[in-house]
Amino acid sequence: MKIAISGGGTGGHIYPALALIREIQKDIKDAEFLYIGTENGLESKLVPRENIPFKSIHITGFKRKLSLENVKTIFRFLKGVKDSKKMLKDFKADVVIGTGGYVCGPVVYAAAKLGIPTIIHEQNSVPGLTNKFLSKYVDRIAVCFEEASKYFPQEKVELTGNPRASEVIGKDGIKGRLSAGLKTNIPVVLIVGGSRGAKPINEAVLKSLAELGEKPYQILYVTGDVHFDEVQKEVELIGNPENVIIKPFIHNMPEILAGTDLTIARAGATTLAELTSLGIPSILIPSPYVTNNHQEKNARSLSDHGAAELLLEKDLTGKKLVELMDQILMDEVKLKDMKKSAKKLGIPDAANRLYRLMEELAQKKGK
Repeated sequence: MKIAISGGGTGGHIYPALALIREIQKDIKDAEFLYIGTENGLESKLVPRENIPFKSIHITGFKRKLSLENVKTIFRFLKGVKDSKKMLKDFKADVVIGTGGYVCGPVVYAAAKLGIPTIIHEQNSVPGLTNKFLSKYVDRIAVCFEEASKYFPQEKVELTGNPRASEVIGKDGIKGRLSAGLKTNIPVVLIVGGSRGAKPINEAVLKSLAELGEKPYQILYVTGDVHFDEVQKEVELIGNPENVIIKPFIHNMPEILAGTDLTIARAGATTLAELTSLGIPSILIPSPYVTNNHQEKNARSLSDHGAAELLLEKDLTGKKLVELMDQILMDEVKLKDMKKSAKKLGIPDAANRLYRLMEELAQKKGK
């Protein structure tokens, strides 16, 4: 099967696409891929590193206010559709999937107009403008949260989950702990604010560092590369407790997660897919700076089911954070219930579900 994939702008759109490709390649040796992204986007760096054929189009997103740039974007969209049609015809795509970002607009629209089976993959509980637009033209809409279904034509929606979930299954948690310098016989709390870190989370952790040093659990605290030096200066003044290991970044996150008992994090779609597939309880501090406040809505999809505690950034303090950590880790019943609830929400076979959907559409087109 020849599969064309488009997704860009943020890692939240690109990493699920790469995870899907990797999982398909494990089982389907003759599958062929073409990734269409933007020429200057993050995908133009990440995709070629994976030895995946990559082509680019020039496209920009719409501004929310009336402007001359929006007129230019319309012309870029039309040119992007034309260029995408040629790429898809040359590749002879059997199916096209868009994983989010404005680059998907012209690519998936072009495929639909060519009669190529199309799927969009919505990672968040609230869809963005591009997927709302494309939902009118595609054959299927794959969602990761039941809550997203209401925004789309119901007859097209399939709950598939996020392919990133498939990549964390079966990892060695003991190996993950040892790689970070953690003990293997004490509960682990992972505190992470995303790849770049989150200043409000860092501030709350630093204010509670001395108190955390007295706890019967250990903490792996990931500051983010941007904030690491600043955090280290503060830690030198406060002191670094033995049970708190501080890192700027983690490269083997799937293994680390496999050895984690509780995670404190933002509420990006990829993070939640990984946590639920492994059944890890969490304290979620959604970023209030994202479009449509979608992280808070993502977080509520877990907290409403007992899989996570929701802590809004405006309510975040060191004291509150430690209280929630204690409430979960020091209560075996609560910890066990949260693990069960998180596991129920997980979809570890997301990549296989998406591939089966592709096969189904391609076979129908073949008939």
